[in-house]
This record gives sequence, C-alpha cells and structure tokens, in this order.
Amino acid sequence: MVLYKHYGLLAIVSLMWISGCSSPYVENNMIEEIAPVVFWSVDKGAEGKLKISTLVPPLIQEKKRLLSKEVDLLKQGGKEFNLIYYRELKQGQLRMLLINEELAKEGGIEKLINTILVDPDISMRVYLLIVRGDFDEYIKNQLTKQENQDYFLYRMLKHYEVHNQGEMSIVNIHQFMKRLYSPLKDPILPVFHSDKNNFNYVGTAFFQKDKEVMVIQAMDDEIFQLLDNDHFLKVLAIPALSISLGRVRSNVCMKLSRDYSSLSLQVGLNARIEEYQGEKNIQSEEQLEHLIHEVEFYLEEQTSDLLKRMQRWKVDPLEVGTHSLKPFSKEITEEQWLKYWGNMRINVDYDIKIHPLINVER
Repeated sequence: MVLYKHYGLLAIVSLMWISGCSSPYVENNMIEEIAPVVFWSVDKGAEGKLKISTLVPPLIQEKKRLLSKEVDLLKQGGKEFNLIYYRELKQGQLRMLLINEELAKEGGIEKLINTILVDPDISMRVYLLIVRGDFDEYIKNQLTKQENQDYFLYRMLKHYEVHNQGEMSIVNIHQFMKRLYSPLKDPILPVFHSDKNNFNYVGTAFFQKDKEVMVIQAMDDEIFQLLDNDHFLKVLAIPALSISLGRVRSNVCMKLSRDYSSLSLQVGLNARIEEYQGEKNIQSEEQLEHLIHEVEFYLEEQTSDLLKRMQRWKVDPLEVGTHSLKPFSKEITEEQWLKYWGNMRINVDYDIKIHPLINVER
C-alpha cells in the first residue's frame, strides 16, 4: 500500500515538472476574437515584393473589406494583416491559394506552396488556382453585389471536385506537390481569368517543375479531361461537326515501344448523341456510322496535335513516362525521358460506342 502511495506522489511531481517546463503560450481561438481566412491571393508587388490579399471577415455578419500588403515573405503578410485588423486572422480555414499567372510563368511558386504545406494548421486540401488579370479588382467590385463571393468560389471548386464532371481541372496542394516531386510526372493547375465583373475558367496550365509553360483551353482541355483527369464529360460539344455527345466516359490505353521511339494511344469512348444539327440522317444506320467515323477522325487529329505541342514544350502531364517503368529494369532519368518524348512518333486511335438516347433518370 505504501508503494502505491509513492507511485502516486511520483506521478503528481512528474506532472508538475512537465507543466512547469512546457511553454506557457496557448493560442486564443475564441470565435469572437478571431477571423478564419478563406483565401490568399498572391500577386507581384513593387521592387520584387509579393502583394498578398485576403477578405475579412469571411463569414460573420459584418461589412467586408479587402486587406492587401506588399511583403517579402508570405508569412510576413499574415503577420502584418493582424496589425491592421482588429481580429486575429487564422489560416487554419484557408481553402484557396490564388497565384497570379505572371508569378507562375517566372517559376519559384514551389517556395510559396511549401510555406503553406509545412504549416500544421492548414489543410492539405487547399485548392491552388492560377489567375489571369486583377483578382483584387474583381473581389472589390463583388463586395457591393455578393459579400460572400470568396465562400461561393470555394463551394464551386468543391462541387466540381466531388462530382468529377470533367468541366475543369481541380487541384489541391497535396496533388500538385506529389506530381512535382515524383519522377516522370509534370504538375497541372487550373487557370481562371479575372476582370472587374467576371471570374471565368480558362483551361489547364502545364508546368515544367514549378514553372508554367503552356495553357490549353476549349477542345484541347476537354480532350485532356478525357485522357487524364476525370475520364468523364457531361457534354462534349463539337461545333465543327454540329454534334454534342453526352455522358462521355473514356478508357485510355497507352503502349510504348521497347526502344521508346513510338507511342500507341488507344481511347475508347462510350457516349450518347444528345444533339445533332448537321445534314446527315442519323436515323439511318449507314449515315450514323459515317458520322461516328468523322467524330473519331476529328478527335484523333485534335489529340495528336495536342500531344505534339506537349512534345515541343517538353512537358508530360499525361505521365506517359511512367509507362517506361518495369520490374527488374533500370529506371530512366527525367532528362533521358524528355529526349525520348521529344522525338517519339505518336499514333492515336479512337473507338466510339454510341448508346441510344433514352431517359433513364426519373
């Protein structure tokens, strides 16, 4: 019994010693005194500085305003915001990092993203966006029309990520950094255009390391969605052939030759014709078959052209290089792969299966 008392006394002394040596600092997270940050917008400032902006307060019923600071370091901006706003800003609810395209083209955004990534208070699911134009001007104008625009932008990105509809490329920090640090994989990010009245999706940016080198949009972006991103499109409109395909699902097969001199890309599409404004009678089996062949040929040409531009720019967002990895074989370097990739012959083949247009959803 005496032994147990000694153990109890020892435990109490140990707890007192631990509490005495631990840091007395405790973060104040009282909801009445803090303001969670929903987004950071990062642009080029004067004399090599960064211009950082955010909207406060994000959720409570209080008149919103845009805070902007020109700083040398990202975290410095968060600190200086607290000196000009009466609530302490908390980055724990950060959901979007918007990077101006001029910064992305210069390279070096890896350092910005790493700053967010290593912060234990910030989620790994922060969405990354490239922005053309002046996002601050757009937000200021929207304050008079829709105060919660920052939250609605986040909900839009969340919607397209969850439902995998292929309309736009949605990328979070974890996905970007995984591609950046993985061999034979090039990162991608969505690009938006911003002006005083609009914030619109443009397309997908391809990166060499952390530097933007090309942007695809319109038909090229839709083909990319089918080849790599969601493998699904609700609608694939082809104005050149006066046809719209709906519920398009893709099955992609890539085969590299043994000497890496050629790539065979086979794409199977399952879809239905939802609209046709052309001259053919698609009720006729023969004319329908001819139309399908025209669509296949059109997509093959467009896809080949897209891949050739990737070769010229030495980017591999489709991760074709990973198909060179085989068991018990020596892994090729990124330099070697880009040399093979730049000179590779490409053969693209589409096989489209059309389903009857019936109403299956009630």
